[in-house]
Amino acid sequence: MAIEVVDGPFDPWARLAAAQVALAARAGSGACAVFVGTMRDFNEGDAVAGMTLEHYPGMTERALAAIEDEARSRWPVNEILIVHRVGPIAPGDSIVLTAAWSAHREAAFAACRYLIEELKHRAPFWKKETLAAGGARWVARNTPAGAD
Repeated sequence: MAIEVVDGPFDPWARLAAAQVALAARAGSGACAVFVGTMRDFNEGDAVAGMTLEHYPGMTERALAAIEDEARSRWPVNEILIVHRVGPIAPGDSIVLTAAWSAHREAAFAACRYLIEELKHRAPFWKKETLAAGGARWVARNTPAGAD
């Protein structure tokens, strides 16, 4: 369906609704599992006032497409949607949307979880946090598996 890296705010629920409308004419999708990630106002014990997310155009989209292909090969999904934001982000802003449509919920849930977990660990995004107490730092690693 779509893989998008967007520079600026996006409404994940509007994107999901538009995707659902596009799928309405197709039979076979009885389930949709969704994950929406938003920016936290804390990380590694510090208050965070904002963040800038950077990526390498082309490379990032190819990595996301590979993750999508892997999910499609593992589960019987009909459609997948991945939207990821880059640029300046404030606490509470949506950063990422992953969704998977399938005939049944088990495959939709498994594929959606796979998409976000693999994206978090493999997609080439770089995060620079602005700390509430002043200063900035590059995030050296993503959230460890199982920490969310």
